[in-house]
Amino acid sequence: MSLRARLINTWLRRVEKPRLARAERPEDLREGLERQARLFFRAPRGSQMQWQVLEAGQRRLDALEIVPRDLRSDGVVLYIHGGAFVFGSPRTHAAMAAALGARLGARVVLPKYRLAPEAPFPAPPADVRTAWDALLAQGVPADQIIIGGDSAGGALALGLLAGICAEDGARPAGVFCLSPLTDLTYSGESFHQNAEREALLAASRAFELSEMYLGALAADRPDVSPLFADFAGACPVWLTVGDTEILRDDSRRMVRRLEEQGVPVTFEERHDLPHVWPLLHNILPEGRETLDQVAAWIRRQPGWPAGS
Repeated sequence: MSLRARLINTWLRRVEKPRLARAERPEDLREGLERQARLFFRAPRGSQMQWQVLEAGQRRLDALEIVPRDLRSDGVVLYIHGGAFVFGSPRTHAAMAAALGARLGARVVLPKYRLAPEAPFPAPPADVRTAWDALLAQGVPADQIIIGGDSAGGALALGLLAGICAEDGARPAGVFCLSPLTDLTYSGESFHQNAEREALLAASRAFELSEMYLGALAADRPDVSPLFADFAGACPVWLTVGDTEILRDDSRRMVRRLEEQGVPVTFEERHDLPHVWPLLHNILPEGRETLDQVAAWIRRQPGWPAGS
């Protein structure tokens, strides 16, 4: 563990975690992350970013497309940002997505899905499905698409995969998740064991934020919590999480669930790294290392276009 990681953990625990715990309105959470993204997150030089409209039938959705300076692959990464279904945006995750796209020489598409509480379930997963269908409608082969997501975006990414499997649709080349939320019942032991050790997320806010998303719906529905979904016949999945995160057991149990259903899984558990640490790739060596690992895994997937 690097010195920078230790320093960042101290700052997060003393400054950011208390701020997240006391933020009263969704707007406060949104504005805080947007401001931090502008200050601290930088995309590689030459990255081109532009908004586009994704269309699938009568459904339309705004998305941020990122094209690296050295575009050398026909593959596409469909990346779904996190933020407890309440905050975050393509802009907050654009620098990290661009850094991954630069490693792959491929474009990345970040859908601007609707957020709770203004647009609760099922709006976010419906928007994510629109993004997937729109890429297929553009003529991108399913096996040349990688789906990625972090935190709540990981829940949406895995939920999208489960839906594709249930319909026996064409599978993506793979799915990767960074510190994913997979169980909105928060029944994993780490949710309580790591409540104090966790550097960023405030366990005390989890149920409140989930209620904004779900209302009175059951949190153990398979289309809400992918931990309870079926993934028979799914493409390979790559997961990573920090061992001091409250969501540690979301990944551990998700790995077991996938393996039980015969899904190829790669799992990386890192020591005392903060929630979705690749967001800090500009200043955190472990963030760059993880992006390198994800990129190498993507290039190994059979459907990913050669030469990338």
